[in-house]
Amino acid sequence: MTHPIKIITFPGTNCEHDVLKQINYLGSKAELLWHRETELGSCGGIVLPGGFAHGDYLRPGAIARFSPIMEQVIKFAEAGGPVLGICNGFQVLTECGLLLGALSKNSQVRFVCKTVTCVVNSKESVLTSGTEQGQELRLPVNHGEGNYICDDETLDYLEQNDLIVLRYKADVNGSMGQIAGIRNMNGNVVGLMPHPERATDPLLGQTDGQILLRSFIDAAR
Repeated sequence: MTHPIKIITFPGTNCEHDVLKQINYLGSKAELLWHRETELGSCGGIVLPGGFAHGDYLRPGAIARFSPIMEQVIKFAEAGGPVLGICNGFQVLTECGLLLGALSKNSQVRFVCKTVTCVVNSKESVLTSGTEQGQELRLPVNHGEGNYICDDETLDYLEQNDLIVLRYKADVNGSMGQIAGIRNMNGNVVGLMPHPERATDPLLGQTDGQILLRSFIDAAR
């Protein structure tokens, strides 16, 4: 039996229905789960979608990490379950310690909303297993604080352990190493700033996100 993918929603989340629709479009099953719940229930994978959880007060994701459901998200991830954080969800994953580094204000201090080219740097993750290294994907970005930062030691660690899954082909927001997405050591937890769910349905004019979401769906099965 295929267990549903749970999409965690916080006050201020605004991309949950986009993710829900596209996972269903690709033939899987997804369900929304409110952040105050304390159990995941039947669950094949978890997505933390984009938006502005708790209004991004303090820092993006800084309050969301303390939501009741996050204890179960962390346990699920530590047990090897597939977890994906998109945009604001990526920020939450760094805040709760499931991914290294942090996301800060874009270097140009402006909100960025456009389609950019990303290059697959590693296929060793639940998000990129169906891709080829070096493959270019056109994906939308939509963020004001997507500038990935870390210290030099952490950047070396990411590089040496193949933990960078996606890079921007050109600078988008000042991210160190033009990092667009990273994974944990086991490859079951991935965070990225671009929105694959907005490049999945042909009616939206872009489909490069399909290969990423299909990889995640396969892992969730």
